[in-house]
Amino acid sequence: MTEQLAIQMKKITKVYPNGVMANKDVDFEVRKGEIHALMGENGAGKSTLVKMIFGMEQPTSGEIYVNGEHVHLTSPNVAISKGIGMVHQHFMLVPSLTVAENIVLGMVPTKSGVLIDFDKAIEITEEYSKRYNLVVDARAKVANIPVGMKQKVEILKALVRGAKILILDEPTAVLTTQETEELFKELVDLKNQGFTLIFISHKLNEIMEITDRMTILRGGKFMGVHETKDTNPEIISRLMVGRDVVLKVEKEPAQPTDAVLKVKNLEYVNVWGKKMLDNVSFTLRKGEILGIAGVEGNGQKELVDAIFNFIDVDSGEILLNGESILHTNQANLRKKGISLVPEDRMLFGIAAKASIKENILSDRSGDPKYNNGVLFNMKAIEDDTKQLIKDYLIRCKSPEQEVGMLSGGNIQKVVVAREFTNDPVLIIADQPTRGIDVGATEFIRKKLVELSRSGIAVLLVSADLNEVMELSDSLIVMCGGEIAAYFEDTTDLDDMEMGKYMLGLAKQDEEQIRKVRHE
Repeated sequence: MTEQLAIQMKKITKVYPNGVMANKDVDFEVRKGEIHALMGENGAGKSTLVKMIFGMEQPTSGEIYVNGEHVHLTSPNVAISKGIGMVHQHFMLVPSLTVAENIVLGMVPTKSGVLIDFDKAIEITEEYSKRYNLVVDARAKVANIPVGMKQKVEILKALVRGAKILILDEPTAVLTTQETEELFKELVDLKNQGFTLIFISHKLNEIMEITDRMTILRGGKFMGVHETKDTNPEIISRLMVGRDVVLKVEKEPAQPTDAVLKVKNLEYVNVWGKKMLDNVSFTLRKGEILGIAGVEGNGQKELVDAIFNFIDVDSGEILLNGESILHTNQANLRKKGISLVPEDRMLFGIAAKASIKENILSDRSGDPKYNNGVLFNMKAIEDDTKQLIKDYLIRCKSPEQEVGMLSGGNIQKVVVAREFTNDPVLIIADQPTRGIDVGATEFIRKKLVELSRSGIAVLLVSADLNEVMELSDSLIVMCGGEIAAYFEDTTDLDDMEMGKYMLGLAKQDEEQIRKVRHE
């Protein structure tokens, strides 16, 4: 049986130096020529397991076999030499280089041993692109290509280096429905050519569509391997989380009232001379969730950055409850009632080395309840931290635990616990459930609906089409820095229609788009 396995891991245990046990006696077997899902909540041990396959981590105990050979994968270079490639969730590409240069980076062909042989790099890229039906523009700069093509470049990088086993970590996180369909065809084509794929995703519908089998982890332990055809999303969720998970968001119809946020004619050109916001105008009202959808890089990030004063726009207005907030610093924006769940929780959402207690109340350290001007009221801080940990179901050892040691889903719960409980009038939720498990996703989505129905205005930015369509009461689609479409009611929307506007294949007339301003 072993010779039919591309990957076999026996009794794998991984204990980190700080005592955290990421995996305990895990068995993981992937057959040659299959697409195998690795499933589990954040903190279940998936990332650690695939890092060991790719040589980024080493097991504390246990054995790893590749194509029947007992191996010690001491580095990514060793893993690559064994035919293993990894496509990371966050693309490892150099934006200023061309597609071809990125694909051959680190193994660059040269002329006379000094100069890069650009023609040879182009030739290699086009050869592999054609062989594996992964269409890319070899000469284009990575900074200028769409997200779907960047994904293909990452896959080609691995294939050029001889990978026969591909680890794909959340490969569709930022893709439209059309781009996902195209990618799946290419992945099935690779499978049919004999490649083995390990597929990590929190999107259960994708797991059902493309995988042959799945292995489920919970709490670092092996929960079994299943034929995909014999399961369904409800069964998978139960095995991952240990209870039934409500996959569809239930919400009462919104009853919006007064305008909370007004954005008028925003214009912004970035440092590279590209217009990222092009006459963007909309109104967000009290008691509603307004969704912003779009392929990444079409102005959503710049819009959030403009509202929270991370960038200076070239022209336009931003009003909160009728008052201009342009050029207002973040501390004062928070005092005015704006909360931000940032896109990158590790960079902007937390201080990784600080404790849960320090992170969860960091925005209210000057509150007289916690600070009388001389000494901190440690009992109030301790009591409120423990209550938030309880209310937001944060799994941790104690309030003193370093936030950076938590799983991704629990880190995100620390962020939302802080941002949702500081008496906001406006919550900006930017990719609030990206890269987190179904249990944490369910919790955060329910909270957003609950808060909006209590009268808070919610601006939801999400690359997850199911999320943005289900949660939003009304919805904006951005493309090329403009508002390409506005849907006053999301009830009957479908992702194929959304994809057309996101990819620039369609655009509503000005009269329809004007409705978003509630003029």
